[in-house]
Amino acid sequence: MNLPLNRNTPTIMHIDLNSCFATAEQQAYPPLRGKPLVIAAYTTPGGCVVAPSIEAKRWGIKTGMTVRDAKLLCKEIIVRDPDPQLIRDVHLKFRNVLVNYAPQIFPKSIDELVIDFEGTLAFKRGLAEIGREIKQRIRKEVGDWISCNIGIATNRFLAKLAASLHKPDGLDVITYKNLREVYEGRTLTDLNGINTRYQARLNTCGIFTPVDFLNASLDTLKRQVFASINGYYWYLRLRGWEIDAVDFGRKSYGQSYALKKQTDDPKELTKLLMKLTEKMGRRLRRNNYRAYGIHVSLVYTDMTYWHQGRTLQIPLYSTGDLYRKAVWILNQQPERKKVRDLAVSCFHLEETRPEQLDLFDSEMARDKKLTKAVDLINNKYGEFVVTPALMMDMDKVIIDRVAFGAVRELEDLYNQN
Repeated sequence: MNLPLNRNTPTIMHIDLNSCFATAEQQAYPPLRGKPLVIAAYTTPGGCVVAPSIEAKRWGIKTGMTVRDAKLLCKEIIVRDPDPQLIRDVHLKFRNVLVNYAPQIFPKSIDELVIDFEGTLAFKRGLAEIGREIKQRIRKEVGDWISCNIGIATNRFLAKLAASLHKPDGLDVITYKNLREVYEGRTLTDLNGINTRYQARLNTCGIFTPVDFLNASLDTLKRQVFASINGYYWYLRLRGWEIDAVDFGRKSYGQSYALKKQTDDPKELTKLLMKLTEKMGRRLRRNNYRAYGIHVSLVYTDMTYWHQGRTLQIPLYSTGDLYRKAVWILNQQPERKKVRDLAVSCFHLEETRPEQLDLFDSEMARDKKLTKAVDLINNKYGEFVVTPALMMDMDKVIIDRVAFGAVRELEDLYNQN
């Protein structure tokens, strides 16, 4: 099999907001504009930088650095906490700009969206022209300090690559005509989905550049490099054929927390677990699901980890039910060590349906009614207005966060709006 490059007219557009968390902060607070700024998980010296501004990047500051290291590179650096509501507001405005162009809009993260223009009236105008118009509308309708990168190609993989070519504020198109030229200027790890582990695997098979990757035979990729169907997928992907346009259904809900103060105290851990479970449970119920599985995972300060999940016969719906099973799992740790990261998730989801009223109003039915009533109050008046006693004095613990890749969280956000 010798598959040619995809010669079709590009229909996929990838839009990526530049340094979203940081530029959103600069948009909201004009005195910060043009200054080196980082958004950090915690503003303490050991806090992790989650988003450097464009100005901070020029000093060599990168995501994942500590605040301490960022200040060594630039002593004037401004450090701010994340503002989740601000980011969500920017995302919704960003999305509202794009929904006017095509019905097929796919959020990839809080600051990335993909549009499929195939069969739309907008496609006839030309995607490059539409891309320039989108850039103007984002500055007008989202914020004049907000810019984006736009990539256009025949599949999602190449559109994302195109969006990375000229940051910030670039607009690039990849077709079969310039595909090899683009690959010649990239490294293997510049390709989305190729990490250092895959790079090493490719290197052992004599593939050192994206052009080598493109020239590799299907047999080499399937049998030697990936030893699976992934080799075939990469063979298609590199040539511009769509293989990633699959949006899987919801499989789980989860919450995680990096402890500011590491501890092995069961009392403290169970309090944190309660708040995580409440956040998770409200999302589960808001989307009309119940769960038959619960999973707890821990990362310790010595960087070892432990996790365990259980599948149950009876569905979990209320925060109390979810919490009790989560604590039951937590208590099965083989040894007690200081915890740095705590996470809980529920899985094996089943949609809830209107149920026939129980003639004698069973305990389960009453529990469900009470849970719904509490959720309604918290949804109307703010998170944790009504809380279990265990969560007293925890209003500033496990504060609201937005994850870069929180695609499933975005579903919840759309449902609320």
